[in-house]
Amino acid sequence: MTHYLQNLIQSLDFSSMGDAALRVAAIFLCLTIHETCHGLAALALGDPTAKSMHRLSLNPLRHIDWFGLLLMFVAGFGWAKPVPVAPRYFKKPKQGMAVTALAGPLSNFALALLAMGISKVIYLYMPYTAVWDTVFTFCLYTLAPLSIGLGLFNLIPIPPLDGSKVLGAFLPNRAYFTLMRYERYGLAVLLVLSFLGVGDGFISRAIMTMYAAMFNLFF
Repeated sequence: MTHYLQNLIQSLDFSSMGDAALRVAAIFLCLTIHETCHGLAALALGDPTAKSMHRLSLNPLRHIDWFGLLLMFVAGFGWAKPVPVAPRYFKKPKQGMAVTALAGPLSNFALALLAMGISKVIYLYMPYTAVWDTVFTFCLYTLAPLSIGLGLFNLIPIPPLDGSKVLGAFLPNRAYFTLMRYERYGLAVLLVLSFLGVGDGFISRAIMTMYAAMFNLFF
């Protein structure tokens, strides 16, 4: 039995396992920042719902939807637990929902910039060690592109993604409520589009374009 376990351990690719662990950590961080900033934006506009439900937290376990997380690996996209928002607290409900929704993607773009900034500091000022090299690689090649991808994906104007709330601020009330009425079918539509590969090329190009623009700011 001991011999079997030794052979099993020797056969494991710890490099790949380490990469997978870092990717999961980046996903947790991106989703946590995204959802927390939704709640903070709603609170700033007068809605205390997220705060009262303890969703203004950097604890990822308060935000992770495990099925949504699984789909991020299987289908290429997923979701966290939506932050509860009560539009009745907003002076202008449609505009308030749009600002609250937009806070999520914008936080992801800010996180990507921060990750690249950290990598630049490491590149310029930190002595080379395995630890700093791992942090540099994680920030520049894992966290930054994942955060950009999450931000851009959420700007797609298909309910329940954030882009639909942003679009709604510019629609007449009748069109807005029609769009929100079909929100329950949005996830099914997104799953079908994902499995069919519809829009993959466009999203990939958008991510690479934004990543390159941010990269050029620092390197």
